[in-house]
Amino acid sequence: MGDEPYFIDLICDYAEKNILDDIEKEFNQSVLYGRDVDVQTIISEAKRYPMMADKQVVIVKEAQNVRNIEDLETYVQNPLDSTILVICYKYKSLDKRKTFPKTVAKHGILYESKKLYDNKVPDWISGYLKEKGYSAGPKANQLLTEFLGADLGKIANELDKLMINLPAGTEITPDHIQQNIGISKDYNTFELNDALGKRDILKANRIVNYFGSNTKEHPIPVTISSLYGYFVKIMQYHFLQDKSKESAAKALGVNPYFVQDYISAARNFSAGQVKSVIAILREFDLRSKGVDNSSAGESELLKEMVYKILH
Repeated sequence: MGDEPYFIDLICDYAEKNILDDIEKEFNQSVLYGRDVDVQTIISEAKRYPMMADKQVVIVKEAQNVRNIEDLETYVQNPLDSTILVICYKYKSLDKRKTFPKTVAKHGILYESKKLYDNKVPDWISGYLKEKGYSAGPKANQLLTEFLGADLGKIANELDKLMINLPAGTEITPDHIQQNIGISKDYNTFELNDALGKRDILKANRIVNYFGSNTKEHPIPVTISSLYGYFVKIMQYHFLQDKSKESAAKALGVNPYFVQDYISAARNFSAGQVKSVIAILREFDLRSKGVDNSSAGESELLKEMVYKILH
């Protein structure tokens, strides 16, 4: 159960493909869907005995759609040893204070699949690539995270497509990402953050002009959210007692590779200036939602916002 469906799908797919062989599956594997079944149907399937096999497998996909799923507790208290029952309860978790999940944990295995924090996603990408025989530098990982967010299923799908086009052992670079996934290595929120942190007016305007011409791919709420996270980290850096590279990386939740960027940005933006930038971001977040804004479109708002931040 849990709000990260990727790991639930991995477990479900493994159970479906690997517990029984192809011949055993014919009579001993049932795949049910939460919208189509009730608790009594699940129990009936689970209580069947296997045919010409030691085990039968019953998989309930999208179990969050089963009404009154807690009524399964009577079966879980006394399950059939020859049945492997896999319940995939996605996008949320059962209340662990109640008896049903406690009973599942007592008589079986209860796995909670939690969303990764955004700052953990680059490390997850590194681990995923390493498992497949590839690698990627911090900048490539950050680029993927900025563009794809924390949707692990989407990230894994894009990485799989990328690896098809590259020989095993390749270190994936921003160029590879641009050529194979279509993420621009020059025009993205990561590079905009970098340009603003360095007060590089030419680069920042070039990026924001590109964003303004491609507002569907670069909607202003996403840009503002990224900038907000970036400037909050700059503010945090200002008030760190231990500004050593390793300590700062841990406190900010970033790869040590990027700490120098925050050091430079903190030199260019005092704590008071960062406070003003955050106020600007709040103002333009509201204006992008129609508050005190009667006519300006996303492109105009982006350009005005970046101008105010830099000046």
